Amino acid sequence: MTSRKTGTICAVKGCHNNWYKRKAHMEQECFIHRPRKRDECGCKAPYDLHPPPKNEEYFRLWLKALNLKKPPKRPYVCSFHFVDKRPTEDHPIPEKWLGYEVPVNTPGGGVKRRAETDDDRTAPQSGSPTHKDGVTHWEVQALMDHTYISGEKKDVRDGEEPLTHAILKNDTSCVLYTGLSLSAFFDHVKYLETFYEADFKLHVMDQILMTMMKLKLNLLQGDLAEIFDVSQGLVSQILSYWIDTMEENMRIHVRWLPRRTIRSAVPQCFKETFPNTTCIVDCVETALQKPHKPDCMGVSCSHYYSSNTIKYLVAIAPCGLVMFISPAYGGRCSDRFIAQESGFLQYLRPGDEVMADRCFGIRDLLSETRVKLVLPAVTRKEGQLSDEDIAATRRIADVSMHVERVIRRLKVFKIVSQTVPINLEHKMDKILRICAALVNMQGEI
Repeated sequence: MTSRKTGTICAVKGCHNNWYKRKAHMEQECFIHRPRKRDECGCKAPYDLHPPPKNEEYFRLWLKALNLKKPPKRPYVCSFHFVDKRPTEDHPIPEKWLGYEVPVNTPGGGVKRRAETDDDRTAPQSGSPTHKDGVTHWEVQALMDHTYISGEKKDVRDGEEPLTHAILKNDTSCVLYTGLSLSAFFDHVKYLETFYEADFKLHVMDQILMTMMKLKLNLLQGDLAEIFDVSQGLVSQILSYWIDTMEENMRIHVRWLPRRTIRSAVPQCFKETFPNTTCIVDCVETALQKPHKPDCMGVSCSHYYSSNTIKYLVAIAPCGLVMFISPAYGGRCSDRFIAQESGFLQYLRPGDEVMADRCFGIRDLLSETRVKLVLPAVTRKEGQLSDEDIAATRRIADVSMHVERVIRRLKVFKIVSQTVPINLEHKMDKILRICAALVNMQGEI
């Protein structure tokens, strides 16, 4: 197997040794014979790449040991995969660390063993399968952590005991997987079950848990399919159905509070400095997978982050509840544009006070409806801020951090904090509203 950049490379699965790396290693300075290089001092290379044998029988065994679906014409193998570090009469074919498990017939019966060295065969055996790297054959911790990868799968279907009870054992595990406490989750399930109209071959409680695990941890559909023992196609259908159903029936948790309610629940820090504050607003950006179409790429390109993002507006009450969250817009859109197009201004009434960041340029829009905009002071051409402006800016900063805390709680749901894939872009408006509702439900428990 050859490559214009790396030269001949090892054909074993998972092994990346090649002539390019070997040459680069030999051109480095030798630590023993400084300042000479390794190829000058006579030190041996860490490995060599050996061509396949010319003997047809050995060549057939060579290909069988590699176990490749589409083997190259000349499958080179590096020294690490030979018992004697090279092909010999006793061990002419690669036998070590081949990156797969093969059945070996023994007098005691057929058992699964890896193509390894004698040392590996004498290692303690366990009842669970191992997950190891193709080169080093060390255990890969990322695979070992997910216990659902191995072992027998429990068949869980509608009418049987839901898998949810085995996954959510206490409040800690429930908050980890759903963001809610155990009692709040089951109350939420009981509420949503009344709107279930589909007929998926999975317990309704498990369907809701699967959807909330996707929102909270942003697991791959393959992971969810393994956990709940269903196909990835069914996982996709369940997620699509419940995102639509949840968004439609959880809107009651994200609503604009009456002014009397807002004023009655104002925290003490607001009462001392800004008692008439109605809401605090800010725009948030989340990374978006780069679109293929040039026009979509231009709309989502963010000048601030120098990447493709989605952007949305969040408005919270002084008490910390999310009262409004806008649809997702392209990262190129300005704060002013989103405030106009999202319908946020329609909720404001004469006499309200809105607190925002200094770059939120909507003062002229609010002045038309006699709404006061509270912003930190901005330096002008005349120089530094006055003592009064500095004191006022500090007072605003002390209370405006509440919106940052709510945004941090919103981004605990990794589906809105990690890079959004293109296939979920059309669902992000609903996902944002669901996550905002869950944040408010956290405040209710």
